[in-house]
Amino acid sequence: MKKYLIERHIPGVHKFTAAEYAGATEVSNAALAKLAPRIQWVESYVTEDQTLCVYIADDESVIHEHSKLSGFPANKITEVGTKIDPMTRA
Repeated sequence: MKKYLIERHIPGVHKFTAAEYAGATEVSNAALAKLAPRIQWVESYVTEDQTLCVYIADDESVIHEHSKLSGFPANKITEVGTKIDPMTRA
């Protein structure tokens, strides 16, 4: 499976309440359950008017399926290549 970064443009998402985030999570999890085991949600980061989500999936098409089932846009999908972090050394 491959790792993807998904940009979801959702106006006002940074103003959601805890209950609204929980509801969005429930909707996403229901869609993921229908698509399992081809896709897994790792985590998401909320910024002003968008979320940046990390997913593991068989391919980009299953991310589009999740978007249709959940109703959450997938405005940009980028496959993650090489990972580097503070421990990466030459």
